[in-house]
Amino acid sequence: MGVRNLQSICLGLVALSSAFVVVGCKKVPPITLACNATPPAIYAGEKVTATATAGSISTVKHTDVIYNWSGSEIVGNGSTATIATDALNPGSYVAKAEVKEGKKGKEGSRPGETAECSASFTVKEFEPPTVSCLANPSTLKPGDTSTITCTGASPQNRPLMYTYSAAAGMVRGVGSTATFSSSGAPAGHVAITCNVTDDKNHTASADTSVTIMVPQSPVPHVQELCSVSFARDIKRPTRVDNEAKACLDEIAIELKRFPDARAVIVADANIKEKQTAAKQEKVAARHKHSKVEYVDRQRAVNVKEYLVKGQGIDANRIDVTTGRGDDKNVQTYLVPADATFANDVQGTTAVDETAVKPEERKPLPMRHHKKATANQQ
Repeated sequence: MGVRNLQSICLGLVALSSAFVVVGCKKVPPITLACNATPPAIYAGEKVTATATAGSISTVKHTDVIYNWSGSEIVGNGSTATIATDALNPGSYVAKAEVKEGKKGKEGSRPGETAECSASFTVKEFEPPTVSCLANPSTLKPGDTSTITCTGASPQNRPLMYTYSAAAGMVRGVGSTATFSSSGAPAGHVAITCNVTDDKNHTASADTSVTIMVPQSPVPHVQELCSVSFARDIKRPTRVDNEAKACLDEIAIELKRFPDARAVIVADANIKEKQTAAKQEKVAARHKHSKVEYVDRQRAVNVKEYLVKGQGIDANRIDVTTGRGDDKNVQTYLVPADATFANDVQGTTAVDETAVKPEERKPLPMRHHKKATANQQ
């Protein structure tokens, strides 16, 4: 006779006289089963535990209770099962359980000895990664490089892979850092894209940019040329002698090679010559017809006169000035078209060419049949 049938027999018997009287009977309810999955929603790879809870289990001795589980990737151990979710795609899943009771080897063979239940859980879709991108420096000279820093994040900490692209130039990198090279890229704005991909093929991208400056032409500078000494001819300290001509001829050649350039002549006087001029200024202040001889100004004008008359250089391409030196020299400079003389040479004063007229180059007169020296020709 089955366990459930035995428990359904009238149990309360009372001896009355020599006979038994049934005083009470109880019907045993069938076994029940409830299932639960914890947690109910996970990402693939996270653990799910399913639990089956049986009710109304028989208390009769020699009664066994066994559990069976079924479902995707489920492994049961009695009333508890674990579910491996690594290989599960996003979606809804069910873990099923069955319980049986009864005599060992005959569990569930009679009505009321078997029950089933199911527990649902969900595998969620992984969230896509996020990314931000920064270029440093963001302004480059042609040919310079910039460091590209890519900051990616996965909400579920999935492994990430980074790639880069640029509208011009070249960007190369491994991991979250890359280097952008502006070589070959035109001046202006260059867009750079940073891409990140997780192991589930979810992607994200961010943009940054660099600005490549317009190439600047080298700033031209004043070129110092040769100098002329006026110390050889003591009697004519402002005359352009034959040795000076060699230097001035070279200047003329440079001006002809660079038709957009001009020349600046800077003439000096020594301290004695300046003192003489200062005395003459005092006299001229009292006598309006007195003459002041500024030998440095005269030297500058005479040098220009030779370049214009002797070499055919346009007078408008030659500026005459005086400097602060303590000698009898004239220094010459070549000034390219885009150069500024005052930026490279300071301390000069322009000569008023309306007040200083060029002198004619004349040799010294012959005396007592003495020949003039080479410097006097």
